[in-house]
Amino acid sequence: MSLIERQIDVTYRHQVRFTQHVFSPGNLILRNTLADKKDAQTHRALVVMDEALCRAQPGLVKQVSIYFDRHGDRLKLVCDPMLFEGGERTKNSYFHVSEIHSKIEIHHIDRHSYVIAVGGGALLDMVGLASSTAHRGVRHVRIPSTTLSQADSGVGVKNGINAFGKKNFIGAFAPPFAVINDFDLLSSLSDRDKRNGYVEAVKVALIRDRGFFEWIESQAGALATFAPEPMRRLIHRCAELHIEHIAASGDPFEFGSARPLDFGHWAAHKLEQLSEYRIRHGEAVAVGIALDVLYARRMGYLPPEETDLILILLERLGFELFANELMHEDESGTLQVINGLEEFREHLGGDLTITLLRELGQGFEVHEMNLPIVVESIYELRDRQAGREQSVIAARA
Repeated sequence: MSLIERQIDVTYRHQVRFTQHVFSPGNLILRNTLADKKDAQTHRALVVMDEALCRAQPGLVKQVSIYFDRHGDRLKLVCDPMLFEGGERTKNSYFHVSEIHSKIEIHHIDRHSYVIAVGGGALLDMVGLASSTAHRGVRHVRIPSTTLSQADSGVGVKNGINAFGKKNFIGAFAPPFAVINDFDLLSSLSDRDKRNGYVEAVKVALIRDRGFFEWIESQAGALATFAPEPMRRLIHRCAELHIEHIAASGDPFEFGSARPLDFGHWAAHKLEQLSEYRIRHGEAVAVGIALDVLYARRMGYLPPEETDLILILLERLGFELFANELMHEDESGTLQVINGLEEFREHLGGDLTITLLRELGQGFEVHEMNLPIVVESIYELRDRQAGREQSVIAARA
Protein backbone atom coordinates (compact mmCIF):
# COMPACT_ATOMS: atom_id res chain seq x y z
CA MET A 1 0.00 0.00 0.00
CA SER A 2 1.23 3.51 -0.80
CA LEU A 3 -0.10 6.95 0.01
CA ILE A 4 0.31 10.38 -1.47
CA GLU A 5 -0.84 13.10 0.90
CA ARG A 6 -0.39 16.86 0.82
CA GLN A 7 -1.90 19.72 2.76
CA ILE A 8 -3.72 22.23 0.53
CA ASP A 9 -4.10 25.71 1.96
CA VAL A 10 -6.37 28.19 0.23
CA THR A 11 -6.39 31.85 1.21
CA TYR A 12 -9.43 34.08 0.72
CA ARG A 13 -9.68 37.84 0.96
CA HIS A 14 -13.00 38.85 2.44
CA GLN A 15 -13.80 42.57 2.18
CA VAL A 16 -16.88 44.44 3.37
CA ARG A 17 -17.09 48.09 2.36
CA PHE A 18 -19.50 50.71 3.66
CA THR A 19 -20.84 53.60 1.63
CA GLN A 20 -23.89 55.61 0.64
CA HIS A 21 -25.37 56.07 -2.86
CA VAL A 22 -23.30 53.21 -4.29
CA PHE A 23 -24.71 53.76 -7.81
CA SER A 24 -24.10 57.49 -7.89
CA PRO A 25 -21.73 58.00 -10.87
CA GLY A 26 -19.29 59.94 -8.71
CA ASN A 27 -19.02 57.15 -6.13
CA LEU A 28 -15.99 55.08 -7.19
CA ILE A 29 -16.26 52.28 -4.61
CA LEU A 30 -17.98 49.83 -6.95
CA ARG A 31 -15.78 50.74 -9.93
CA ASN A 32 -12.57 50.40 -7.91
CA THR A 33 -13.77 47.13 -6.37
CA LEU A 34 -14.43 45.55 -9.77
CA ALA A 35 -11.56 47.10 -11.73
CA ASP A 36 -8.24 47.30 -9.93
CA LYS A 37 -6.19 50.37 -10.82
CA LYS A 38 -3.31 48.14 -11.92
CA ASP A 39 -5.59 46.22 -14.28
CA ALA A 40 -6.48 47.89 -17.59
CA GLN A 41 -9.02 45.21 -18.52
CA THR A 42 -12.70 46.05 -19.03
CA HIS A 43 -14.72 43.75 -16.79
CA ARG A 44 -18.09 42.32 -17.74
CA ALA A 45 -20.87 42.29 -15.17
CA LEU A 46 -24.28 40.70 -14.85
CA VAL A 47 -26.52 42.45 -12.31
CA VAL A 48 -29.39 40.69 -10.49
CA MET A 49 -31.79 42.79 -8.43
CA ASP A 50 -34.64 42.36 -5.96
CA GLU A 51 -38.01 43.26 -7.52
CA ALA A 52 -39.42 44.65 -4.29
CA LEU A 53 -36.42 46.91 -3.84
CA CYS A 54 -36.77 48.20 -7.40
CA ARG A 55 -40.49 48.92 -6.87
CA ALA A 56 -39.74 50.77 -3.65
CA GLN A 57 -36.94 52.78 -5.28
CA PRO A 58 -38.21 53.26 -8.86
CA GLY A 59 -35.13 54.99 -10.23
CA LEU A 60 -32.67 52.37 -9.03
CA VAL A 61 -32.52 50.22 -12.19
CA LYS A 62 -31.85 53.29 -14.29
CA GLN A 63 -29.15 54.40 -11.83
CA VAL A 64 -27.38 51.08 -12.33
CA SER A 65 -27.39 51.48 -16.11
CA ILE A 66 -26.17 55.08 -15.89
CA TYR A 67 -23.38 54.03 -13.52
CA PHE A 68 -22.04 51.41 -15.91
CA ASP A 69 -22.37 53.78 -18.87
CA ARG A 70 -20.39 56.44 -17.02
CA HIS A 71 -17.62 53.94 -16.21
CA GLY A 72 -17.74 52.13 -19.54
CA ASP A 73 -13.96 52.40 -19.96
CA ARG A 74 -13.55 49.78 -17.22
CA LEU A 75 -16.96 48.16 -16.76
CA LYS A 76 -19.48 46.61 -19.15
CA LEU A 77 -23.05 45.80 -18.14
CA VAL A 78 -23.80 42.82 -20.36
CA CYS A 79 -27.61 43.21 -20.30
CA ASP A 80 -30.38 44.98 -18.42
CA PRO A 81 -30.46 43.97 -14.76
CA MET A 82 -32.33 40.73 -14.08
CA LEU A 83 -35.20 41.17 -11.62
CA PHE A 84 -36.37 38.44 -9.23
CA GLU A 85 -38.75 38.37 -6.31
CA GLY A 86 -37.06 38.53 -2.93
CA GLY A 87 -37.82 36.61 0.23
CA GLU A 88 -37.73 32.88 0.87
CA ARG A 89 -39.97 32.12 -2.12
CA THR A 90 -37.05 32.86 -4.42
CA LYS A 91 -35.11 30.06 -2.70
CA ASN A 92 -37.81 27.41 -3.01
CA SER A 93 -36.92 26.33 -6.55
CA TYR A 94 -33.79 25.73 -8.64
CA PHE A 95 -35.47 27.49 -11.56
CA HIS A 96 -34.08 30.96 -10.80
CA VAL A 97 -30.56 29.54 -10.43
CA SER A 98 -30.87 28.02 -13.90
CA GLU A 99 -32.07 31.34 -15.33
CA ILE A 100 -28.95 33.05 -14.02
CA HIS A 101 -26.75 30.23 -15.33
CA SER A 102 -28.32 30.78 -18.75
CA LYS A 103 -27.50 34.51 -18.70
CA ILE A 104 -23.95 33.74 -17.56
CA GLU A 105 -23.51 31.44 -20.54
CA ILE A 106 -25.20 33.70 -23.11
CA HIS A 107 -23.22 36.78 -22.10
CA HIS A 108 -19.88 35.01 -21.60
CA ILE A 109 -19.49 35.81 -17.94
CA ASP A 110 -16.19 34.11 -17.11
CA ARG A 111 -14.04 33.81 -14.00
CA HIS A 112 -12.71 37.35 -14.51
CA SER A 113 -16.23 38.78 -14.83
CA TYR A 114 -18.74 39.54 -12.10
CA VAL A 115 -22.22 38.58 -11.00
CA ILE A 116 -23.55 41.38 -8.80
CA ALA A 117 -26.57 40.77 -6.57
CA VAL A 118 -28.53 43.68 -5.11
CA GLY A 119 -31.19 42.67 -2.62
CA GLY A 120 -32.05 40.94 0.62
CA GLY A 121 -30.47 37.85 2.11
CA ALA A 122 -32.62 35.28 0.30
CA LEU A 123 -31.84 36.77 -3.10
CA LEU A 124 -28.13 36.95 -2.22
CA ASP A 125 -28.21 33.28 -1.20
CA MET A 126 -29.80 32.23 -4.47
CA VAL A 127 -27.57 34.37 -6.71
CA GLY A 128 -24.53 33.27 -4.73
CA LEU A 129 -25.37 29.64 -5.48
CA ALA A 130 -25.64 30.42 -9.19
CA SER A 131 -22.33 32.30 -9.12
CA SER A 132 -20.47 29.65 -7.15
CA THR A 133 -21.53 26.84 -9.50
CA ALA A 134 -21.12 28.48 -12.93
CA HIS A 135 -17.62 27.76 -14.27
CA ARG A 136 -16.95 26.26 -10.81
CA GLY A 137 -17.23 29.76 -9.42
CA VAL A 138 -17.35 33.23 -10.93
CA ARG A 139 -16.66 36.40 -8.98
CA HIS A 140 -19.67 37.38 -6.93
CA VAL A 141 -20.33 40.82 -5.42
CA ARG A 142 -23.10 41.28 -2.88
CA ILE A 143 -24.84 44.61 -2.33
CA PRO A 144 -27.25 43.82 0.53
CA SER A 145 -30.39 45.93 0.77
CA THR A 146 -31.85 44.92 4.15
CA THR A 147 -30.75 45.40 7.74
CA LEU A 148 -30.55 41.63 8.16
CA SER A 149 -28.38 41.04 5.10
CA GLN A 150 -26.08 44.01 5.76
CA ALA A 151 -25.49 42.94 9.36
CA ASP A 152 -25.41 39.17 8.98
CA SER A 153 -26.32 36.95 6.04
CA GLY A 154 -24.94 39.14 3.27
CA VAL A 155 -21.47 39.34 4.81
CA GLY A 156 -21.14 35.58 5.28
CA VAL A 157 -19.77 32.84 3.02
CA LYS A 158 -22.88 30.68 2.59
CA ASN A 159 -25.02 30.36 -0.53
CA GLY A 160 -28.02 28.16 -1.05
CA ILE A 161 -31.64 27.37 -1.76
CA ASN A 162 -34.26 25.31 0.02
CA ALA A 163 -35.20 21.78 -1.02
CA PHE A 164 -37.05 18.74 0.34
CA GLY A 165 -38.79 20.99 2.88
CA LYS A 166 -35.44 21.94 4.43
CA LYS A 167 -33.82 25.35 4.56
CA ASN A 168 -30.58 25.70 2.57
CA PHE A 169 -30.42 22.00 1.65
CA ILE A 170 -28.69 22.80 -1.68
CA GLY A 171 -25.78 25.21 -1.41
CA ALA A 172 -22.09 25.93 -1.36
CA PHE A 173 -19.55 27.77 0.75
CA ALA A 174 -17.98 30.48 -1.41
CA PRO A 175 -16.76 33.81 -0.03
CA PRO A 176 -17.98 36.70 -2.16
CA PHE A 177 -15.39 38.73 -4.03
CA ALA A 178 -16.67 41.73 -2.08
CA VAL A 179 -19.63 42.98 -0.08
CA ILE A 180 -20.71 46.62 -0.36
CA ASN A 181 -23.13 47.89 2.27
CA ASP A 182 -25.02 50.98 1.11
CA PHE A 183 -27.03 52.40 4.01
CA ASP A 184 -29.28 54.35 1.65
CA LEU A 185 -30.72 51.11 0.31
CA LEU A 186 -32.39 50.64 3.71
CA SER A 187 -34.44 53.81 3.41
CA SER A 188 -37.43 52.20 1.69
CA LEU A 189 -37.75 49.22 4.03
CA SER A 190 -40.86 48.73 6.13
CA ASP A 191 -40.43 49.05 9.89
CA ARG A 192 -40.80 45.28 10.13
CA ASP A 193 -37.89 44.69 7.77
CA LYS A 194 -35.72 47.39 9.34
CA ARG A 195 -36.17 45.67 12.70
CA ASN A 196 -35.58 42.20 11.27
CA GLY A 197 -31.78 42.48 11.33
CA TYR A 198 -31.49 43.74 14.90
CA VAL A 199 -31.85 40.26 16.35
CA GLU A 200 -28.68 39.01 14.65
CA ALA A 201 -26.78 41.82 16.38
CA VAL A 202 -28.27 40.77 19.71
CA LYS A 203 -27.32 37.18 18.91
CA VAL A 204 -23.67 37.83 18.14
CA ALA A 205 -23.39 40.21 21.10
CA LEU A 206 -24.73 37.50 23.42
CA ILE A 207 -22.16 34.93 22.35
CA ARG A 208 -19.19 37.22 21.64
CA ASP A 209 -19.31 40.74 23.06
CA ARG A 210 -21.03 41.76 26.29
CA GLY A 211 -20.05 45.40 25.67
CA PHE A 212 -21.93 45.36 22.38
CA PHE A 213 -24.99 43.91 24.13
CA GLU A 214 -24.86 46.72 26.69
CA TRP A 215 -24.53 49.29 23.90
CA ILE A 216 -27.63 47.86 22.17
CA GLU A 217 -29.46 48.10 25.52
CA SER A 218 -28.44 51.75 25.85
CA GLN A 219 -29.65 52.51 22.32
CA ALA A 220 -32.80 50.36 22.36
CA GLY A 221 -35.15 53.33 22.32
CA ALA A 222 -33.40 54.96 19.36
CA LEU A 223 -33.14 51.65 17.52
CA ALA A 224 -36.84 50.96 18.07
CA THR A 225 -37.62 54.21 16.25
CA PHE A 226 -34.99 53.45 13.57
CA ALA A 227 -32.70 56.39 14.25
CA PRO A 228 -30.16 56.29 11.37
CA GLU A 229 -26.88 56.66 13.24
CA PRO A 230 -27.49 53.91 15.85
CA MET A 231 -28.73 51.64 13.04
CA ARG A 232 -25.50 52.19 11.11
CA ARG A 233 -23.35 51.53 14.15
CA LEU A 234 -25.28 48.35 14.93
CA ILE A 235 -24.90 47.07 11.37
CA HIS A 236 -21.18 47.89 11.25
CA ARG A 237 -20.34 46.20 14.56
CA CYS A 238 -22.53 43.18 13.85
CA ALA A 239 -20.90 42.69 10.44
CA GLU A 240 -17.46 43.11 12.01
CA LEU A 241 -18.10 40.42 14.63
CA HIS A 242 -19.40 38.02 11.98
CA ILE A 243 -16.35 38.56 9.77
CA GLU A 244 -14.02 38.09 12.74
CA HIS A 245 -15.67 34.76 13.50
CA ILE A 246 -15.50 33.58 9.88
CA ALA A 247 -11.84 34.57 9.58
CA ALA A 248 -10.59 33.43 12.97
CA SER A 249 -12.77 30.51 14.12
CA GLY A 250 -10.71 27.93 12.25
CA ASP A 251 -13.83 26.42 10.64
CA PRO A 252 -15.28 28.94 8.15
CA PHE A 253 -16.80 26.21 5.96
CA GLU A 254 -18.28 24.25 8.89
CA PHE A 255 -16.43 20.97 8.53
CA GLY A 256 -17.05 20.36 12.23
CA SER A 257 -20.32 20.03 14.10
CA ALA A 258 -20.47 23.45 15.75
CA ARG A 259 -22.28 26.53 14.46
CA PRO A 260 -21.97 29.19 17.18
CA LEU A 261 -23.28 31.92 14.85
CA ASP A 262 -26.51 29.91 14.66
CA PHE A 263 -27.34 30.50 18.30
CA GLY A 264 -31.13 30.44 18.54
CA HIS A 265 -31.48 29.07 15.02
CA TRP A 266 -32.41 25.43 15.54
CA ALA A 267 -35.96 26.42 16.46
CA ALA A 268 -35.97 29.46 14.15
CA HIS A 269 -35.39 27.44 10.99
CA LYS A 270 -38.20 25.08 11.92
CA LEU A 271 -40.56 27.95 12.75
CA GLU A 272 -39.93 29.52 9.35
CA GLN A 273 -40.77 26.22 7.68
CA LEU A 274 -43.88 25.60 9.82
CA SER A 275 -45.18 29.08 9.04
CA GLU A 276 -44.48 28.61 5.32
CA TYR A 277 -42.11 31.57 5.73
CA ARG A 278 -44.84 33.91 6.93
CA ILE A 279 -42.54 34.50 9.89
CA ARG A 280 -39.46 36.47 8.83
CA HIS A 281 -36.04 35.03 9.62
CA GLY A 282 -35.21 37.68 12.22
CA GLU A 283 -38.59 37.25 13.91
CA ALA A 284 -38.04 33.49 14.10
CA VAL A 285 -34.53 33.95 15.51
CA ALA A 286 -35.91 36.25 18.23
CA VAL A 287 -38.27 33.45 19.30
CA GLY A 288 -35.44 30.91 19.03
CA ILE A 289 -33.12 32.98 21.23
CA ALA A 290 -35.89 33.50 23.78
CA LEU A 291 -36.54 29.76 23.87
CA ASP A 292 -32.87 28.91 24.32
CA VAL A 293 -32.24 31.47 27.07
CA LEU A 294 -35.26 30.22 29.01
CA TYR A 295 -33.97 26.67 28.55
CA ALA A 296 -30.51 27.74 29.75
CA ARG A 297 -32.03 29.36 32.83
CA ARG A 298 -34.13 26.28 33.62
CA MET A 299 -31.02 24.08 33.27
CA GLY A 300 -29.14 26.28 35.69
CA TYR A 301 -26.67 27.63 33.12
CA LEU A 302 -27.83 31.25 32.85
CA PRO A 303 -28.69 33.48 35.83
CA PRO A 304 -32.36 34.56 35.97
CA GLU A 305 -31.50 38.27 36.00
CA GLU A 306 -29.49 37.96 32.76
CA THR A 307 -32.29 35.92 31.19
CA ASP A 308 -34.69 38.76 31.95
CA LEU A 309 -32.33 41.37 30.47
CA ILE A 310 -32.24 39.46 27.18
CA LEU A 311 -35.99 38.93 26.92
CA ILE A 312 -36.77 42.53 27.83
CA LEU A 313 -34.28 43.88 25.28
CA LEU A 314 -35.79 41.79 22.48
CA GLU A 315 -39.25 43.07 23.41
CA ARG A 316 -38.02 46.68 23.61
CA LEU A 317 -36.68 46.33 20.07
CA GLY A 318 -40.18 45.30 18.96
CA PHE A 319 -39.98 41.51 18.71
CA GLU A 320 -42.70 39.05 19.71
CA LEU A 321 -41.22 36.13 21.64
CA PHE A 322 -43.91 33.56 20.90
CA ALA A 323 -45.37 32.17 17.68
CA ASN A 324 -48.41 29.90 17.46
CA GLU A 325 -46.36 27.52 15.31
CA LEU A 326 -44.49 26.51 18.49
CA MET A 327 -47.65 24.65 19.53
CA HIS A 328 -48.18 22.72 16.29
CA GLU A 329 -48.19 18.96 16.88
CA ASP A 330 -47.49 16.02 14.59
CA GLU A 331 -49.60 12.84 14.33
CA SER A 332 -48.08 11.46 17.53
CA GLY A 333 -48.86 14.59 19.54
CA THR A 334 -45.23 15.77 19.62
CA LEU A 335 -44.57 19.46 19.12
CA GLN A 336 -43.28 19.74 15.57
CA VAL A 337 -40.69 22.37 16.42
CA ILE A 338 -38.79 19.70 18.38
CA ASN A 339 -37.99 18.03 15.06
CA GLY A 340 -35.84 21.07 14.36
CA LEU A 341 -33.17 19.66 16.69
CA GLU A 342 -32.60 16.59 14.53
CA GLU A 343 -32.77 18.62 11.32
CA PHE A 344 -30.20 21.01 12.79
CA ARG A 345 -27.89 18.09 13.62
CA GLU A 346 -28.43 16.42 10.28
CA HIS A 347 -27.51 19.56 8.34
CA LEU A 348 -23.89 19.23 9.49
CA GLY A 349 -23.82 15.61 10.56
CA GLY A 350 -21.84 14.49 13.60
CA ASP A 351 -23.03 15.23 17.11
CA LEU A 352 -25.86 17.57 17.87
CA THR A 353 -24.17 20.83 18.84
CA ILE A 354 -26.24 23.66 20.29
CA THR A 355 -24.82 26.95 21.51
CA LEU A 356 -26.23 28.18 24.83
CA LEU A 357 -25.27 30.96 27.27
CA ARG A 358 -23.57 30.96 30.65
CA GLU A 359 -23.58 34.74 30.86
CA LEU A 360 -23.91 37.75 28.59
CA GLY A 361 -21.18 37.58 25.96
CA GLN A 362 -20.19 33.98 26.70
CA GLY A 363 -21.59 31.09 24.69
CA PHE A 364 -20.82 27.42 25.23
CA GLU A 365 -21.81 24.19 23.51
CA VAL A 366 -23.98 21.28 24.56
CA HIS A 367 -24.51 18.02 22.67
CA GLU A 368 -27.90 17.05 23.97
CA MET A 369 -31.09 18.86 24.93
CA ASN A 370 -33.45 17.83 27.70
CA LEU A 371 -36.68 17.60 25.72
CA PRO A 372 -39.10 17.95 28.66
CA ILE A 373 -37.27 21.15 29.66
CA VAL A 374 -37.48 22.40 26.06
CA VAL A 375 -41.23 21.83 26.12
CA GLU A 376 -41.55 23.59 29.50
CA SER A 377 -39.65 26.54 28.04
CA ILE A 378 -42.05 26.70 25.09
CA TYR A 379 -45.04 26.81 27.45
CA GLU A 380 -43.34 29.54 29.48
CA LEU A 381 -42.99 31.62 26.31
CA ARG A 382 -46.69 31.07 25.59
CA ASP A 383 -47.65 32.16 29.11
CA ARG A 384 -45.36 35.19 28.93
CA GLN A 385 -47.01 36.30 25.69
CA ALA A 386 -50.48 35.79 27.16
CA GLY A 387 -49.51 37.89 30.16
CA ARG A 388 -48.25 40.70 27.93
CA GLU A 389 -51.47 40.66 25.91
CA GLN A 390 -53.56 40.82 29.09
CA SER A 391 -51.49 43.80 30.27
CA VAL A 392 -52.16 45.62 27.01
CA ILE A 393 -55.90 44.96 27.28
CA ALA A 394 -55.95 46.16 30.89
CA ALA A 395 -54.03 49.32 29.96
CA ARG A 396 -56.58 50.15 27.26
CA ALA A 397 -59.58 49.54 29.51
